[in-house]
Amino acid sequence: MPTLAYAVFPTPLGCCGIAWGAHGLTGVQLPEADEAATRARMAKRFPGCAEAPPPPDVQIAIAAIVALLEGHPTEPTDLSHLPLDMTGVPPFHQRVYELARRIPPGETLTYGELARLLGEPGAARAVGQALGANPFAPVVPCHRILAAQSGAGGFSAPGGVSTKLRMLLTERARFGGPGLFDD
Repeated sequence: MPTLAYAVFPTPLGCCGIAWGAHGLTGVQLPEADEAATRARMAKRFPGCAEAPPPPDVQIAIAAIVALLEGHPTEPTDLSHLPLDMTGVPPFHQRVYELARRIPPGETLTYGELARLLGEPGAARAVGQALGANPFAPVVPCHRILAAQSGAGGFSAPGGVSTKLRMLLTERARFGGPGLFDD
């Protein structure tokens, strides 16, 4: 991916990272253990690129990501409008990411449902692998895809399933009846 630069920024979950190029975002990073670890992860993911102040379009993306992670009810939290540069992303993964981006905040699908919507009903495991390699979380909202029977499934971001559930709670996700953490 032709990345020009990256930046780190604070969110309610911790310090996230974002990288950009001439054709859109080339990567987004959910928080590591601390700001230094997120910065180190970004430097490793985008070798040869420097940290830089984000240009106006990336500042807009950062504001939208922060609003999503805050669960701010008056801000738009749908990130599907943010341009992604998927150069180098395998075609199947691109299809998974594009479909995942259509899942509105607060809604969920299972890996199997997403595979069926892709027209590949036997590809639930491949969908999970694509989401595990997601270089754009949370812009590609892999946290909204769950295991069958309302299980959380895996989550490769730092904090694992706890982070996934926290993000769903922030979005006031509901599936299978009452809210995710309602009694």
